[in-house]
Amino acid sequence: MINRGFKSGITKRFKKLPTPEAFQREEDGSFTIFVLLGVLVIFATTGIGVDVMNFERDRATLQSTLDRAVLAAADLDQTLPPRQVVESYLDKAGLSDKLKSVNVQEGFGSRTVSATAETIVNTNFMRFSGHKTLTAQAASTAEESIGSVEISLVLDMSGSMNRASAEAGRTKIEVLRSAAKEFVTLMLDKPGESQISMSIIPYATQVSAGDDILKHFSNVSSEHDFSHCINFTSAQFGSSALDPTISYDRTAPFDPFQYTNNAEQFPRFPVCPVRAGSDITAVTDDIDVLHNRIDALTANGNTSIDVGMKWGVGMLDPKFQNVVGELARENIVPDKFKDRPEAYDSEVLKVAIVMTDGQNTTQYMLKDQYRSGFSDIWFNPEYARDDGSTGEYSVRFRRNPDRYVWMQQSIENGAQFGGGFITADYPYGNPPNENSFNNEPGTATRMTFPQLFNQASLYWNATNNYFWQSNHVFNWFQNPRISVGPTTKNSRTTSICGAAKNNGVIIYGIAFEAPNAGLTTIKNCASSDSHVYEVDEFDDPEGISLQDAFASIASSIKKLRLTQ
Repeated sequence: MINRGFKSGITKRFKKLPTPEAFQREEDGSFTIFVLLGVLVIFATTGIGVDVMNFERDRATLQSTLDRAVLAAADLDQTLPPRQVVESYLDKAGLSDKLKSVNVQEGFGSRTVSATAETIVNTNFMRFSGHKTLTAQAASTAEESIGSVEISLVLDMSGSMNRASAEAGRTKIEVLRSAAKEFVTLMLDKPGESQISMSIIPYATQVSAGDDILKHFSNVSSEHDFSHCINFTSAQFGSSALDPTISYDRTAPFDPFQYTNNAEQFPRFPVCPVRAGSDITAVTDDIDVLHNRIDALTANGNTSIDVGMKWGVGMLDPKFQNVVGELARENIVPDKFKDRPEAYDSEVLKVAIVMTDGQNTTQYMLKDQYRSGFSDIWFNPEYARDDGSTGEYSVRFRRNPDRYVWMQQSIENGAQFGGGFITADYPYGNPPNENSFNNEPGTATRMTFPQLFNQASLYWNATNNYFWQSNHVFNWFQNPRISVGPTTKNSRTTSICGAAKNNGVIIYGIAFEAPNAGLTTIKNCASSDSHVYEVDEFDDPEGISLQDAFASIASSIKKLRLTQ
């Protein structure tokens, strides 16, 4: 009984449990609802994502267009009104109705343009949650600010700049004048008060500082005042400073190049240039002054890139500030620039631009014994020559320990031209009236070496005043001079450029149809290869022009940036 009952109970209990099929039938409704809810969530999420993507697309398009618009409007080279530029950009993008505001601020050599825009994006799915539209806002500010800049333009005016292009019909110096003047205009012809100062350093064999500058150097030797160049030692190229308080040798005023015997052509090629336009133009933003000085440039002489850069870099160095201050007090430099060059750690941007069409060539100097003191030559400026010219030289030289001899260019009398008692032998026998006075008009005076060589080239003096010496060319043309060659000058250029770059000076280099040696010197000097411009417009009309190079440098100097 017990067993049967137990079995029966178990059977009854299992009969009450649903079968698997029955269980599945009973859960069909719940599963369907779950799936439907999941699909609805996915659909809603996807729809919101599409709305967000559409919103972001329209916002990014609006922001990108506005960024480009304010950048173009802030460009100081832009001639259209800034507001008009912004409006034009949005109009071409079909967004003109989205622009809300444009604000323009003109500063000292700067322009800031700010703009805001707004667009409404319709939603397709978010509307079911009550958000029928989304508002996309864009704001952008661009500023072009040249700021405070000190620029040294180091320009080649050596003799090779006289080369003419058959195609262009202009010489290199003419091309330089045009391109450099445009650079000045690009940098300085801007709204507002300029904070840009510019100096022009023309160079050939030497650099002429000009009396205005050199008179403020306290320890320059005073053998003469015919010209205003100084000689630098190799060690001085290791520093960017151009200290006006240390000692410098004034460059002797002599011509080592001219070989002609025509005295009327003197001086033609003095190592220290004295022709118009050859002096340094110091620290100004006066466009007319700079243009006029560039127009006055003429070409002559050898090439000294090292000396040009020594002056160009030195005029950016704070050691030069006292000289600029004095020039400001003399109204040669604008008073606002009286504290320039500023310190290297100031916010001022210091830039040197060096241009050459050649390479470093030999630089000549006189030996110390020919730099000062009296020569053995007398000169009578009033003596009338047979060809109608005036002036006659006489040389007094020791024939033996007890006797002196007078030698003239024109062998006529045994005394210095312009009067004087004959006291010594005539070199070619006994002249008539040996002990009488020479009654030529005028007075002959003894010349110092600076006076002589400022007036007569080394070669002319050797072949005219000393023609009677068998070795006159060596004695008076070759022997008086010493030289610094290209190898040393290339090393000096690298040194001075390196010193400048170490102090944060940015150096741009232009090789204007220069030979490989000159291009290498420029590359070694510049801040980087990207700061070097190879100009070959005479030989390759399709190549970059000098005008293009200067325009590119002007654009590079400017600081155009998005500030928001």
